[in-house]
Amino acid sequence: MFVSVLGPQWEEVSGYDENMNTIRTYQVCNVFDNNQNNWVRTKYIRRRGAQRIHVEMKFSVRDCSSIPNVPGSCKETFNLYYYESDADTATRNSPAWMENPWIKVDTIAADESFSQVDLGGRVMKINTEVRSFGPVSRNGFYLAFQDYGGCMSLIAVRVFYRKCPRIITNGALFQETLSGAESTSLVAARGVCIPNAEEVDVPIKLYCNGDGEWMVPIGRCMCKAGNEAVENGTVCRACASGSFKPTQGDEACMQCPINSRTTSEGAINCVCRNGYYRTDSDPLQMPCTTVPSAPQTVISSVNETSVMLEWMPPRDSGGREDVVFNIICKSCGGGRGGCTRCGDNVQFLPRQLGLTESRVYISDLLAHTQYTFEVQAVNGVSDQSPYSPQYASVNITTNQAAPSTVSIMHQVSRTVDSITLSWSQPDQPNGVILDYELQYYEKNTRSHICALIQA
Repeated sequence: MFVSVLGPQWEEVSGYDENMNTIRTYQVCNVFDNNQNNWVRTKYIRRRGAQRIHVEMKFSVRDCSSIPNVPGSCKETFNLYYYESDADTATRNSPAWMENPWIKVDTIAADESFSQVDLGGRVMKINTEVRSFGPVSRNGFYLAFQDYGGCMSLIAVRVFYRKCPRIITNGALFQETLSGAESTSLVAARGVCIPNAEEVDVPIKLYCNGDGEWMVPIGRCMCKAGNEAVENGTVCRACASGSFKPTQGDEACMQCPINSRTTSEGAINCVCRNGYYRTDSDPLQMPCTTVPSAPQTVISSVNETSVMLEWMPPRDSGGREDVVFNIICKSCGGGRGGCTRCGDNVQFLPRQLGLTESRVYISDLLAHTQYTFEVQAVNGVSDQSPYSPQYASVNITTNQAAPSTVSIMHQVSRTVDSITLSWSQPDQPNGVILDYELQYYEKNTRSHICALIQA
């Protein structure tokens, strides 16, 4: 490691540390001679991309006051220097052994020194000091230690640089980054999102400080939809079959809701099973639902040409709370064959479709007419079902009422003292017509004569 180049004053000797372990040291102790200038330098050290170099020195220094008859030139310090070079070109005479071209880092002083008693047992009190220098830009450098009148041992020198380690944090990978040229430098490092993650908001960065520690995180990456963060956020793993995750984020995948499933890993939603559906407004975490069963126990109460219908809710709502009811009105009989939808004149109170309560009042029906009412149960997914809504029906017959007027009358024949007439049945007989009342007048008189004619 070391090459002594300026005189024979530095020598390699053996000694003991404070724990009585054998150590090899470089030692110098020419305290009785004035004007000492003893140098020892290291071999060529490659920079390896570092901009700031740290040097840890372990050494011991003899207490000048413990040396009898020592002159005033005795020192308890030494100097640390460095010299940059693109290649290992140093010789015993070059660069010159002086400050400039060598660059002084600092004067190093001991926190503890040893005395004659310590020296007798060759036990040395070891000091540790760390210094740094930079920026450095050449391919490498040398270190040199200058003694100028001390009694000391150089035990160990550790040369290192600081770097921030390769790390995965905030969902991104940051490669190993060397610290900056100054102890206060912050070196920005751009992160790369881990697989199946994506950046949120701003580009993700970390800063490497002079101590080789990451700090000042900016931005982050989050797992994409269909992936969850595992292993302390260092991995974005696809959701397993039967689970899903609909949005970007670090939260865990969720199990598929009831009546749904996934067809592959990494699902962002779960598909409803056959016969089950989901509306556009239903959250993806909500179970898939189906259509309701038919209403139960429809009761009718007829009053002349109106009817009140009441019923019980379906036994099965399909798993939803938005069940409403529709009323289908059909008029049956009347000589027209089969049943037909009721006309627009029929009134429903409060309304015909989308009833939230289990009752409806229907009016303006035809008298003495058979009706069939279907009470349908529907919910938010009924329109997605290929089948018609399930319903319960009830048949009623309205009460009889007076028939409508005869609209058309024809003269069939006439004699001197008789006339034969014909007419059609009223459009709305409103029951069984038993008789017709015929009224006629003599010309130019106001009196009339009535006759009942059996139907």
